[in-house]
Amino acid sequence: MRAARRARQIGATALQIFSDNPTAWRRRPEPPADAPAFVAYAAANGIDPIAIHASYLINLAGSAEPFASRSRANLIHELQHAQRYGARLVNTHIGSHRGMGHAPGLRRIVANVDAILGDTPPETLLVLENSSGGGDNIGSTLEQLAEILEGVDSEVAPRLAFCLDTAHLWGAGYDISTLEGATAVLDRFDELIGLGRLRLVHLNDSRAERGSRTDRHEHVGAGLIGPGGLGAILRDPRLRARTAVMLETPGVDEGYDAVNIRRALLLFRGAQELPVLPPKAFRLSRRSTRAGPGEAAGGRRRTRRGPVRPAG
Repeated sequence: MRAARRARQIGATALQIFSDNPTAWRRRPEPPADAPAFVAYAAANGIDPIAIHASYLINLAGSAEPFASRSRANLIHELQHAQRYGARLVNTHIGSHRGMGHAPGLRRIVANVDAILGDTPPETLLVLENSSGGGDNIGSTLEQLAEILEGVDSEVAPRLAFCLDTAHLWGAGYDISTLEGATAVLDRFDELIGLGRLRLVHLNDSRAERGSRTDRHEHVGAGLIGPGGLGAILRDPRLRARTAVMLETPGVDEGYDAVNIRRALLLFRGAQELPVLPPKAFRLSRRSTRAGPGEAAGGRRRTRRGPVRPAG
């Protein structure tokens, strides 16, 4: 309920939550007691869609046990319980092949996606998020995402969707800092996968250099991507029907979630420049946004003390 009330307070109309501790394997067997009230409140206040972000430990590409089995079981649990939180989308990082090589890692991902979607309710979509490409992670290019889709069984493929994180795109080397660059990325996604499958965008600027393979989020329009490319994504008419935009920006506990929503709305309405943020805004990090399970507003609230690597 705290997440839903905060979303309404800051003007969010979409919400991403953790259903449990994102840095642990354990999943609560039943939703918390206020889950029905949360679902009703969100519906009454036009907060839709609701997405669940799965545990950071999940690795769909790994083979080491018990982590491989836990990854599959964890995602099955999230998809089986998602509707009890009013969620139709379960977003996950794809994972790392951990030195096995791209081809074996891809086969593991496809096998896991087939099994997970075959054992979960048809109303809920599994959403795979692109990576910034660090280490042995799979999914840093649009071509790799398309490879996964091509390998998945046709019977379950309609329930597979994707998320593009703008900071991850930038870290992977995509120049989305301009209208032309951002549009080209969306065009390529449409060509390879289809924009109908782009159900989430994580709208984050970046503190990292383009192509650095690192993931360091910054306030909307205040990082190295800048307002031009982020505004182009927000204003692209092809995304308005089905794609929800979530913020994963610094300083949620200090009120910057509301600031970043206002900045995103300015870009959506055509602004080419944004107000200059005070110096203290850049001393914040996602470390200051620690929250318990289920607490998120206008994007997810989370702590990152360093790279969270998938197990296995």
